Amino acid sequence: MSYNPTAVAGSAAAWRGCYQLADARAIRSTTVLAVRRGGEVAMGADGQVTVGEIVMKASARKFRRLFNDEVLVGFSGATADAFALFERFERQLEHYRGNIRRAAVELAREWRSDRFLRELDAWLLVAGKDGILVLSGIGDVVEPDDDLAAIGSGGPYAQAAARALLMNTDLSASAITRVGLETAAAMCIYTNDQITVDTIAYVLAETPEPDGVPGAPK
Repeated sequence: MSYNPTAVAGSAAAWRGCYQLADARAIRSTTVLAVRRGGEVAMGADGQVTVGEIVMKASARKFRRLFNDEVLVGFSGATADAFALFERFERQLEHYRGNIRRAAVELAREWRSDRFLRELDAWLLVAGKDGILVLSGIGDVVEPDDDLAAIGSGGPYAQAAARALLMNTDLSASAITRVGLETAAAMCIYTNDQITVDTIAYVLAETPEPDGVPGAPK
């Protein structure tokens, strides 16, 4: 589901062509995964930072909490660019009182129209009680069909493993996130096994009673 009217046709391509849309050197040293299940949203990332062919850091933190610890935001790409986008997204979150969709759409609109922002090379992964969104390096906003998404060089591996676990097991969101990242670490040379996972709990929407009558027989 795309919230950018100009990007409906290109949203699928944004997923398939992530390596062409951004400099491979900027995105390959990161894997960030988010999963929602059973009143819990989890986000995790590996710790490796690669510059060229050199591992510069093994325990970096690639996501943070925003808006009174109600939203998790991770990034791939240039770190300085990502922090600049973090600040702008946080302002939009405050303005829209934690509505991640409205905040993401406004950031994407600003991202595409502002000459300075268009030069920023980063992707954002946003997760909260209302869903998961991906903000691509060209200003698209994509909401995945499933309750999971991943970005970065190891993203396809982490996402594939997480989807299989989400469909076939009863594991929690945090457990699925960790296993997905461990899978990516085993397959992607730019992803290590120093994994950090954080979770936010939310209240599940109540299922309406049959015929709208509380206590009516099912």
